[in-house]
Amino acid sequence: MSAIVPPSLSVRVPLRAACRRVVLSGFILTVVAVDPVAAQDSAVCEAERLPEMISGFFQLTTAIGLMGLVVVWQADSLIELFTMRREQREGLKRHKRTALRSTVILLVLGPLYTVAGSVMNLPLAECVDLVPW
Repeated sequence: MSAIVPPSLSVRVPLRAACRRVVLSGFILTVVAVDPVAAQDSAVCEAERLPEMISGFFQLTTAIGLMGLVVVWQADSLIELFTMRREQREGLKRHKRTALRSTVILLVLGPLYTVAGSVMNLPLAECVDLVPW
C-alpha cells in the first residue's frame, strides 16, 4: 500500500514553487525594464510640486499609521484588563502583534523603496523622498 499524502502538503509544494517563479520573473522583468525607463525623463520629477506632495502624503500616512498603532495598542491593553477568558486574551495579544507588524512594515517600506529605487536607478526614487523622518 502506498502512503497517503495529506492534501495540504501536496498543494503547498507546487504553490511555493509557483510563487517563487512569479517573484523571480517579476524581479527580472523589473531589472530589465529599468534601463528604458531610466533613459526617459520622469514626468513626476518634472512636475512643479508633485514630488513634495508625494513625500508629504507618505509622511502623513506614516504618521497616521503610527497613531493608529498607539490607539490599537492602548485599546487592546485596556480591553485585556477586563477580559476574563484566556482565548479572548490570546486573541487580543495576536491583534496587538498584527498591529505592530503592520506598523513596522509601514516604517520600513518607504526607506526600502528609496534605497532599492536608487540602486535600480528608478526615476521616482531620485526626486521623491519616502523616508518619513
